[in-house]
Amino acid sequence: MAFTQAANVVERMIGHGDNATVTTDVSNYNDHGMETGERILATTWQGKNNVKLVEMPKPSVIDPGDVVVRVTGSTICGSDLHLYHGVIPQLEKGDVLGHECCGIVELVGPEANRLEVGQRVVVSFPIACGDCENCRNQRFSQCERTNENTIENAMYGKRTAGMFGYSHFTGGFAGGQAEYIRVPYGNINLLPIPDDVPDEKALYLSDVVATSWHCVVDTGVKQGDVVGIWGAGPIGQMCAEFSFSHGASRVILIDGGDASWRLEYVKGKLPKLETIDFTNLAGKSVTAGIKELVPGGLDVALECAAGEYAKGWAHYFEQMLGMETDTSELLNEMITSVRSFGRVGVTGIYAGYNEINPLNMVTHRLRLEDIERVYEVFERRDQGMQKVFLETKHSGPPAKGSLELSTL
Repeated sequence: MAFTQAANVVERMIGHGDNATVTTDVSNYNDHGMETGERILATTWQGKNNVKLVEMPKPSVIDPGDVVVRVTGSTICGSDLHLYHGVIPQLEKGDVLGHECCGIVELVGPEANRLEVGQRVVVSFPIACGDCENCRNQRFSQCERTNENTIENAMYGKRTAGMFGYSHFTGGFAGGQAEYIRVPYGNINLLPIPDDVPDEKALYLSDVVATSWHCVVDTGVKQGDVVGIWGAGPIGQMCAEFSFSHGASRVILIDGGDASWRLEYVKGKLPKLETIDFTNLAGKSVTAGIKELVPGGLDVALECAAGEYAKGWAHYFEQMLGMETDTSELLNEMITSVRSFGRVGVTGIYAGYNEINPLNMVTHRLRLEDIERVYEVFERRDQGMQKVFLETKHSGPPAKGSLELSTL
């Protein structure tokens, strides 16, 4: 499951010996598992706040259920910034990043019988086996077989499923900010894309769209609710849209600081939206600001910001000194801002369906070759960068209604 594809293939092939049952791309490796062929571009973590686009061997089918996908679209998620900042355990130099991508099936293992070469697909962020107890009960993000990490198990008493591009803490799977990606259990972890849905819309089903849907549905947003959303990034924007589609009478989006511009960006897409910039509250708390707008408090509060970002000085210095004990600032605000018997939702795993336009949150179309610069700009929330579509050499022309290619 290693990030470094060549090393992983060599290890697996030697381990199985002459009686190997695995399938490999012979154009890439010889009988001894040594690289012989095509190389690809992939985004690698090289240390805190440092990513680099490098060449590496093209991935191959290793296990019978594997599928190799030719990536036609990828992106950066706010979750990737936790990796970029070096706060996720067991991230190693050279690890391939990226957990949102789509593409075209190029190679299939003998057990990946639901997919055909040439088929367009979206790659799921979590990796499920489809056959363990949790998977049989559709708890795919808690698959019992795709993440063997013992440290995660010791820290939390259980493991998540494996995840693409998200450190060895979640299984060590190479990610999709690359020209190709190997997808284990392809029958389960690849969603076919209908012909009338372009990559620019389908891509975000990997994570951001489905995660937002799950947050709104699981928290039970219903007709007439007043909803507060902490965080005006892509997840927050999609949660606002889904809240309205579920009948919310009002949606209030909260953000501030160097992300204040996002409030206006989202309001431009959703004119009914109300906003609170916590940096302009003149000393009042967010809870006080909300209760001025909504006497009695919110029906629903949704967290879409992530705990890594400190608001208070005490939390900031705890992070700087490695003494952080919790990241509860936003949760405390949410709890004190809802009415009695109100609901609080923390963005999590995903499932669901709705008719939306994911292009509303996309501000840039860029090339994978720009990835090092993109991380810098995205981390600073600079140049109006909200969500990007990263095209590779395999991408088609921009779909109708999507952005044209630009440069930074």
